[in-house]
Amino acid sequence: MANELGITQGAYSRMELGETEVTYTKLERIAEILQMKPEEIITFNESMVFNVMHNDVGNGLVINNNQLSEGEKNLYLQQIDLLKEEVLYLKELLNKVLK
Repeated sequence: MANELGITQGAYSRMELGETEVTYTKLERIAEILQMKPEEIITFNESMVFNVMHNDVGNGLVINNNQLSEGEKNLYLQQIDLLKEEVLYLKELLNKVLK
């Protein structure tokens, strides 16, 4: 990657370790090299493991994301609560219409 970016291995290591800031231009170049979008790199979740080898499903991609952050868990729980409320409301509305 360092060679592709035209920088030293040490400079690239400092970027990876967060010791130096990555300019948007460098981020765009890294994304181009990896054939990704810059936002995919920025939002990459390290708990996800990608395996492009063959898997049982045959689609060539395995995503393993067993660990959710507390924030993600809370968002899911909030969404579940909202959906439960909506279901109750719709049931009540349906009962009124049917009676």
